[in-house]
Amino acid sequence: MPRRFETAASEEKFILIDLSEQFLGAYEYGQLIFSAPIATGTKEKMTPVGEFRINAYNRDHKSSLYSMENTDELYPMRYALRFYIDREGVGYWIHGRDLPGYPASHGCVGLYDEAMQNAYYKYPKKPELDDARILFEWVTSSLPYDGGYHTLKDGPRVLIVGQAPGTGPRSK
Repeated sequence: MPRRFETAASEEKFILIDLSEQFLGAYEYGQLIFSAPIATGTKEKMTPVGEFRINAYNRDHKSSLYSMENTDELYPMRYALRFYIDREGVGYWIHGRDLPGYPASHGCVGLYDEAMQNAYYKYPKKPELDDARILFEWVTSSLPYDGGYHTLKDGPRVLIVGQAPGTGPRSK
């Protein structure tokens, strides 16, 4: 991610997501303060491209559509920051998940949450990476939080650019 991003120079908080690089950058007045690898949507369920705003947050969110692999338990989306709702009413979130190293979501943007991975998959044995928590706390640091779901009127801008690997017209 660029250390300086002029598009964000006038904004207190700004999130840049590069699908091509599978990376996210958090900026304060155009200066990179945090970056992390991500996992985004697949060819079948692509992450939307464009400009959005964080419009809701929930530390302990769960998917209403998808369950954990081989279970009936709804997929945990801890440290969730919603940035988009499509025409069918499906929300797209930045949230914690396991990161396989390639696009693997249903359109959301996943960040490391190794504590969640350990709780559900028993791996890694000593969770260390908590990028989802770091980003969530940065976005919500000045906002009220009681543990529940909250909407947000003018949250940080989110700019999503590029094309995820394996999602282009020549991809199989």
